[in-house]
Amino acid sequence: MPLKYIKEIIFFFMTVVGMLGNISVSVNYMISWCGGPEKKPIHLILIHLAFANFLILFSKGLPNTMVALGLRNFLDDIVCKILIYLQRVARGVSICTSGLLTVVQAIIISPRASGWRRLRPKSAWHILPFFSVFWILSALISVNLICSATSINLNISQFKSEDNYCYFILENQQTKWIALPLMVLRDAVFQGAVGGASGYMVLLLHKHHQHVLYLQNSKLLYRTPPELRAAQSVLLLMLCFGFFYWADCAFSLIISLSLVNNSLLVNIQKFLVLGYATFSPIVLIQRDGLLPECWHAWREKLRKYLSNFSIQ
Repeated sequence: MPLKYIKEIIFFFMTVVGMLGNISVSVNYMISWCGGPEKKPIHLILIHLAFANFLILFSKGLPNTMVALGLRNFLDDIVCKILIYLQRVARGVSICTSGLLTVVQAIIISPRASGWRRLRPKSAWHILPFFSVFWILSALISVNLICSATSINLNISQFKSEDNYCYFILENQQTKWIALPLMVLRDAVFQGAVGGASGYMVLLLHKHHQHVLYLQNSKLLYRTPPELRAAQSVLLLMLCFGFFYWADCAFSLIISLSLVNNSLLVNIQKFLVLGYATFSPIVLIQRDGLLPECWHAWREKLRKYLSNFSIQ
């Protein structure tokens, strides 16, 4: 019984904190986007990433939280299909957006003489077509879930797995072997992009660190450019992404190969699915001080509005 309550608390905590955190990140960067003189591509990508992670928590974390609280049979067949499909599409978009974020940040901090510098987005609006491609790609890869997912309210005798509120019916093998390789290929491509760009940024940050040590030894003042501070935040974010992604893959593989249904492993795997969506906004808030910055921006806007109102 205590384990059941612990699971309820963890699901509730991760879902609520993650959703509020992603909303906070989105609002902060929207304020910076609307109020700042320069429209930064990184801000637009982070808004999109926070939106995708919010959808994961809404479609996966919220139903699991309701199940953990004791609710049963609360979804009909159509809503079940929508939630399962939305969660898988949002997960794919989150992976793709994380890869784009890392690559763009690596290009931004690359040296001026580097050939990568020519690929730097000239405008934040040049990023928008990538978002459309991510959504279309993930939607097409996950379309098989519309047919295979069904509500537990329906009495289905054959299913391959259970998510406490939805069954996954055994699907056609031909469909399975089309969708699965495409999903693996997509994840491998963007994981490779994350790994390559992160390694490149680590190399550049190491060179910058050596340069700073030289200037400090020479008793010269030097401040870290904001682009490099942003790169450090992105690297920390990608470390969080890599940990939860590969831990999820490892537990999913163990569960699929296990001959016995281990509820503990299944629950851990569910927590790992929500991990990146929950902790990524916390990483950004803690690293970049987003909440103080957000409150400061709102306070300045309110002060200007009140001063203009008093003058009138």
